[in-house]
Amino acid sequence: MSSLSLKFLAPSLPKYRSSRINATPPQTVAAPASGEAGVDAERLDPRVEERDGYFVLKEKFRQGINPQEKVKIEREPMNLFMENGIEELAKLSLEEIEKSKLTKDDIDVRLKWLGLFHRRKHHYGRFMMRLKLPNGVTTSAQTRYLASVIRKYGKDGCADVTTRQNWQIRGVVLPDVPEILKGLEEVGLTSLQSGMDNVRNPVGNPLAGIDPHEIVDTRPYTNLLSHLITANSRGNPAFTNLPRKWNACVIGSHDLYEHPHINDLAYMPATKDGRFGFNLLVGGFFSTKRCAEAIPLDAWVPADDILPVCKAILEAFRDLGSRGNRQKTRMMWLIDELGIEGFRAEVVKRMPQQHLERASSEDLVQTQWERRDYFGAHPQKQEGYSFVGIHIPVGRVQADDMDELARIADMYGSGELRLTVEQNIIIPNIENSKVEALLQEPLLKERFSPEPPLLLKGLVACTGNQFCGQAIIETKARALKVTEEVNRLVSVTKPVRMHWTGCPNSCGQVQVADIGFMGCMTRDKKKKLVEGADVFVGGRIGSDSHLGDIYKKGVPCDDLVPLVVDLLIEKFGAVPREREENED
Repeated sequence: MSSLSLKFLAPSLPKYRSSRINATPPQTVAAPASGEAGVDAERLDPRVEERDGYFVLKEKFRQGINPQEKVKIEREPMNLFMENGIEELAKLSLEEIEKSKLTKDDIDVRLKWLGLFHRRKHHYGRFMMRLKLPNGVTTSAQTRYLASVIRKYGKDGCADVTTRQNWQIRGVVLPDVPEILKGLEEVGLTSLQSGMDNVRNPVGNPLAGIDPHEIVDTRPYTNLLSHLITANSRGNPAFTNLPRKWNACVIGSHDLYEHPHINDLAYMPATKDGRFGFNLLVGGFFSTKRCAEAIPLDAWVPADDILPVCKAILEAFRDLGSRGNRQKTRMMWLIDELGIEGFRAEVVKRMPQQHLERASSEDLVQTQWERRDYFGAHPQKQEGYSFVGIHIPVGRVQADDMDELARIADMYGSGELRLTVEQNIIIPNIENSKVEALLQEPLLKERFSPEPPLLLKGLVACTGNQFCGQAIIETKARALKVTEEVNRLVSVTKPVRMHWTGCPNSCGQVQVADIGFMGCMTRDKKKKLVEGADVFVGGRIGSDSHLGDIYKKGVPCDDLVPLVVDLLIEKFGAVPREREENED
């Protein structure tokens, strides 16, 4: 067994069995092998090599590469962290930085390897900092520290809960970064390798360890994956020069809160010959030109081999992935090129014993499962304790909010908070006798409701052009305004998930929403250029996952309310409130 393998105790197995196999490849999915048979041997020559501890693109593969690859060749981004280059960079004024292409690329591109995103377009000199937060688990101490960071930046400082179950803080200035990095380390956080061509935050079940119906506690697995990727927050150059970003999740419940179908690697719980482990899905992603659902790798790994297979898949992607057209460099493009069997063969070559078992037919995810709502108070598996899910409108929080959340977590729970991919927060480990007092807290009464209106429950919005230079439209405030206006006009009987994203990069994941809005510029009735949205309909999550389709392109934002009202009535059973009042 590899040194990366770790022993886990298998969970007690449920009494039911899946009626459908989630991650075992049907004949229509498993493409014919094309690795050794259909792909030239030269194509399987690794495109990177190790030099001075870092992986760099070989000279012979540098023709036709994209600009980001050239930036990586000019200077190794991880030097800024691993060789303390950030200390010197932080001492330079912005005027000095702008005089050199090298340092300009440092603040605009290479600092993303440290989780720092320069907001040149809208907030010149200010940075967003993205954290790593495996499984979305954070502490009151960490939350207070992040609040202390953003508070000093006044109106420029705020935080967001992201669609990858972690924190982003805003307003950061470069001279403060070395001190902030030290502070993060002191509270057990890191921002390392959270941007650009790196592995994003590993997602798990937000109810891990407290869910009476969970299949497996995902926290140990997501923690191990994060430690592997970042070498325990010291920096791991083995995985810092990928062709593009890469997402992973570990599924822990039948609800599929983790959205496995949109991840590059999803671990799906399954047994095999009495052993607990995971079937693997690979290749899910969104981009401006293409969206693809993850497909079965036809592979099963025992629980103590989750790291070797992650390492092998990442190495195959790192070694063989295209570095040309940036829109064709996500891992699914490599899978398409090699075929699923060809790609699998490359993964097998990189496994410790060059062996990978075929998928198990014993999936543990129950497909006929109604996805549960985590808002409000619910009993935990621990007798006498509950968790409370609260709604964070479009994920935005201020410093005072974070301090209050930390206080509440300490006073009523165990000092822990759980972030979700829908940009909400769960407070676990509350003694049942304290639940009612918690629900009466002013923060939950006035700001973050445990029982939000149905249309607000599933509302998700990316950063938008308030902060993000890539976003075409403003999203967060507009998402709330449109939803509130629609809510005054129609009544729904069940949540309708509405997602907003400011641009085709789809950080707001509009393709998985019931109704999605992707920012664009369009013409209004007077032919004036205005902010608009391409509207998507029909995305589904859970076992019956399906990406939504374009319903209407180029709708001016001012025209969205009547369009959404009509959609809700026609497709989601909504009733106009006038009619509802008349019936009463």
